[in-house]
Amino acid sequence: MARRDWLKTLGWTIDHVEAVRHTAFSYVRQGKYDIAIPFFEALVAIDPNSAYDCQMLGALYVQTGRPEKAIHYLDKALQSDADHGPTLLNLSKAFFMAGRIADGIRLAKLLREDKDPYIAGNASALLMCYS
Repeated sequence: MARRDWLKTLGWTIDHVEAVRHTAFSYVRQGKYDIAIPFFEALVAIDPNSAYDCQMLGALYVQTGRPEKAIHYLDKALQSDADHGPTLLNLSKAFFMAGRIADGIRLAKLLREDKDPYIAGNASALLMCYS
């Protein structure tokens, strides 16, 4: 079955997609994650290969306590950018939330050595909590 071209079906341009993304991110900045999620779900439906939209959706699912969905979308995001520290950190958090402690520890140990002090510090904090 061929993948539907949603831009063509909707008669949208990339400007329409960017407007939806901007609206979604505005809700994220306000802390209204449950409102932002459907926007990012729509963006992922339009372009399932968008690493940014998958990463944002995964991060939102972490923030709203839905680790299995978070893992799914964070894995999708990492298929495009396998070395994105924030995505990997959220994946580690999602593993811990889902009870996959060994996976969370393995990933956090790698991230503890990240050159970004924010990533490394958060990974170290996760390890202190779960080790």
